[in-house]
This record gives sequence, C-alpha cells and structure tokens, in this order.
Amino acid sequence: MKKVLMSALAITAITFSACAQKLDAAKVPAAVKAAFAKQYPGINAKWELEDGKYEAGFKQNGFDMSVLYESNGTMTESEMDIKVADLPANVQSYVKEHYKGKNIKEGAKITKADGTVNYEAEVDGKDLIFDASGKFIKEVKD
Repeated sequence: MKKVLMSALAITAITFSACAQKLDAAKVPAAVKAAFAKQYPGINAKWELEDGKYEAGFKQNGFDMSVLYESNGTMTESEMDIKVADLPANVQSYVKEHYKGKNIKEGAKITKADGTVNYEAEVDGKDLIFDASGKFIKEVKD
C-alpha cells in the first residue's frame, strides 16, 4: 500500500510540474518583462512558466491572448482566442469527418515569431493544430 501511495504522489508531482505554473511577476526575467512592455505597452499580464518559457496571459481589444518568451526576452509565439466560426472552413470539415459527433469547444490563432500562422481547435479534450489554410498538422493532448 505504501508503494502505491508513493507512486501516486510521484505521478501527481510530475503531472503538476509538466503543466503551466502560475508565476509571480517578480520572478519573470527583466528581459522578458521589457520585451512584453515594448510589444504591449500599458497591458498588465498574468505570468506562467510553461515548458521553460514565460507565458504572458492578457486581454486586448476584448480578446484573450497569450505570448510565449524565452528567458532572454525573445518572443516565440502569440496566441489569440477566436470564435469557432472564424476558423478556416477546412478545420471545420476535418473535425466533422474525423471527430464525428464532436464539437469544437474553442478556437485560437497562433502566430509564430517568424510570422507563420497556425490554428488550434479544441475538440474532446485535445488541441488540434492546423496550418494557415486549415490543413491538419497534429493533435496535442491538453
């Protein structure tokens, strides 16, 4: 029984460390905060640490947004929540064909640092990633 309990605690600890962790703004590197302030002046963000990158979550023009930064302040990508209806038509078709009876819960537009645009559709607890034209790229579990 003791081994089972220890295993369960270890799995729980690993799970929590793999997920995004809320972060006090004081612990965000100055280079990251400076890059964010330059890109989004006057915006207050909630910070998280996600897979070693710093994520700023905020609202802008009524949209939920997030931006990921390396510790040196280099932006790697931004994400903006969009209406499901605003996803490319190919995304809608793909979900209807491959996830019969399931609905897209949320949509997002992801813009990489190099300008590459991807779309994300949350379906059945999974994030489906598509290119700018709506061609399926991969599935990521939440």
